[in-house]
Amino acid sequence: MNSIRVFLVVVTLAVFTLFTFVATLKGYQSSMEEAERLFDKQLLETARLIAHLNTGEMTGNLDHDNDFTFQIWQEGALKASSFNAPPTPIGPPQSGFGFSNFNGYRWRTVAWFDENNARWIIAAERVDLRYTLAEKVIRKSIVPVLIGLPIVGLLIWAIITQGLKPLHQLADELGSKQPHDLSPLSIHTPRQELEQIVDSTNGLLERLETSLLREKQFASDAAHELRTPISVLKVQLHNLARELPENDEGIAELNLTAQRLEHLVEQILDLYRNSPDQFHATFEPIELAAFTQEILAREHDGFHARNQVLEFQGSRRVILGDRFALTTMIRNLLSNANKYTPAGGQVLVSIDQAGPGAALTIEDSGPGIPENQRKSVFERFYRVGGDRHESGQPGCGLGLAIVKHIIELHNGSITVAASRFATGAAFRVNFPPVPSGQVAGIHDI
Repeated sequence: MNSIRVFLVVVTLAVFTLFTFVATLKGYQSSMEEAERLFDKQLLETARLIAHLNTGEMTGNLDHDNDFTFQIWQEGALKASSFNAPPTPIGPPQSGFGFSNFNGYRWRTVAWFDENNARWIIAAERVDLRYTLAEKVIRKSIVPVLIGLPIVGLLIWAIITQGLKPLHQLADELGSKQPHDLSPLSIHTPRQELEQIVDSTNGLLERLETSLLREKQFASDAAHELRTPISVLKVQLHNLARELPENDEGIAELNLTAQRLEHLVEQILDLYRNSPDQFHATFEPIELAAFTQEILAREHDGFHARNQVLEFQGSRRVILGDRFALTTMIRNLLSNANKYTPAGGQVLVSIDQAGPGAALTIEDSGPGIPENQRKSVFERFYRVGGDRHESGQPGCGLGLAIVKHIIELHNGSITVAASRFATGAAFRVNFPPVPSGQVAGIHDI
């Protein structure tokens, strides 16, 4: 039972039903006992009334209802009786109540001695008719209680639902928060039970925001501080190369290391500039095909330098996003394809419809990505094959992590599969549809 509301309703209704059942059962027993006393009192009063009959004027048995019978005994002789009374005594001549069986029924009997006439009056009523009459009366009082149980259940459901409303409001507000929104909860005058939860949550959000800001500031400061020594290092390496023989392996290795370090610093800056918890961009409608073609035009030289064929296919598709973040995402995917596609290889960029939204796919004819590593490539600092990739290309393992973060900002998704070429990988980015009313004012480039 995962629902608090269902649990409270079921438990409350079960307790109420149990209490009602016990109270009803106790009331039924008490009512039956009280009805028995009333019937006995009535039976005794009837016997006293019969005592006033003049037996001398009785010519035979007296007619009476079949559910009642009586006898009048005097000096051991039956002086009068109802038509359904047996010839033998229906009860002992002893004052008080008892039970007797005759005529196929069980009877409640009472014997009363008439001192004025020195005779015994024995009267009897059928027990089954007594119980039937009593149960009818009691049933009429119990039925409304049973009918009222579903109504009580609905009332309990409504009351508990209303009582849990602040909890639903808290859940809705927490669920509606964007990944970058660490502002305090705005629930005013929370219930006493929720006040501590709201305060604790706001305290956690505040500490989390402070921690993230501190982390961002540290990474940003470190990256910026590293830019200067890296620039100095590159200048010194350039000067050193002029003094060493051409194509010196040592200086080439140092230049490659400096490039990797510079690339790592730039990727760290991009990562914290575009991470979901720190991103505060204003989205706008963008025509994805024209936007992508502009980036391809700027990146074409890198593919041309490696004699790679760069193709584009697609038609007009509109998405909602941040231009700078999307530029970083596409450039990282293109850089990834350019690095790991061998010289003379192929890279295909296509745009098509993906359900109600749009999709961007970048395929290459490189070595591809093993299926068991396709999810891991989006982890920070992860590289297929480790630091020494067989392609020999430098990298820090942050490019695809940045791509995934940017896609999450846009409420999209990314998958990796085999490309349409003989070998290679295909990265497919799915964008959600643009809400109606926001298509106007599209920027093609």
